[in-house]
Amino acid sequence: MKPSRLTTVLTSMLGQRWPAFIWGPPGIGKSAIVHTIAKNEGLPVIDLRASLLDPTDLRGIPAIVDSQAVWCPPAFLPKEGTPPGVLFLDEINAAPPLVQASLYQLVLDRRVGEYVLPDGWWIVAAGNRQKDRAVTFRMSSALSNRFVHLDLDVDISDWRVWALSKNIDPLVVAFIGYRPALLREDPGESSAFPTPRSWEILSDVMKKFGGHNACADILPGIVGLGAATEFGTFVKRALNMKEMEEIISDPKNAKIPKSLDGLHVLTTWLVHSHDRDDVIEASAVLLNRIPPEFAVVLSKEMIGVSPTFTRNDGYKNFVKKNANIIAA
Repeated sequence: MKPSRLTTVLTSMLGQRWPAFIWGPPGIGKSAIVHTIAKNEGLPVIDLRASLLDPTDLRGIPAIVDSQAVWCPPAFLPKEGTPPGVLFLDEINAAPPLVQASLYQLVLDRRVGEYVLPDGWWIVAAGNRQKDRAVTFRMSSALSNRFVHLDLDVDISDWRVWALSKNIDPLVVAFIGYRPALLREDPGESSAFPTPRSWEILSDVMKKFGGHNACADILPGIVGLGAATEFGTFVKRALNMKEMEEIISDPKNAKIPKSLDGLHVLTTWLVHSHDRDDVIEASAVLLNRIPPEFAVVLSKEMIGVSPTFTRNDGYKNFVKKNANIIAA
């Protein structure tokens, strides 16, 4: 399922006892979704990397109390009386079998030995698939049967909404719109390969260096040589800031790009710069000049970041002329 659907499902599952397991390849945002949901719901998250635990870590160590051995639970587990939250067991199938076995009772019975998970705490786990070439151990059927299993896939539309909200470089967002297949690729034998996470890293590196040209030799080490080469070619053909400002200053008459890559850059940059009044006004005019498929995307994304965009006359005219396309 795509990230937006997974977010809805996990949010709906909050408050019930059955734990969820999120499956998916590396770098597509499994842990980020869990943390985002918890933040939106005002819940704390205890993030345990199961691959770093020893079998005895969850049960704790024994102490002598009144001539009897009592197990002292680890400090990282929520204590009795703690407000509700999310216990996130990440990389659970990267943990060796003995560690997985130590999780059986916690996952199903919400306890380990004498420790009891407080009411209101929900268990969520995540892991990579064996075919993703990540470090994984086969998860036992006994542990697997304790979860509701949910498969996460990348989705271009969801990623684009997220990327714009996170201020990912508009050239990166535009490029993925132009070459959606490169949002995520299987790693093969390469150490660097494109994923939503690696494109975010690439965006941050570009910002740090002040642009693509200053760090072009670094980018293959982030998204792989093939993706970095294609991205470099895309950047060289992209509209520059001078051309963009000319379009904004005279949206009715300025020359607008005809190529797909140019249109992707233009529409992405407009949404990215939605905090400018002149960009909002120009976008409404351009809706009626650019190809309808791009105009639909531009209008929906503008409404998403600036709901008052619907009051603009240019938008109203576009809707009248293209009601059938928008409805589809």
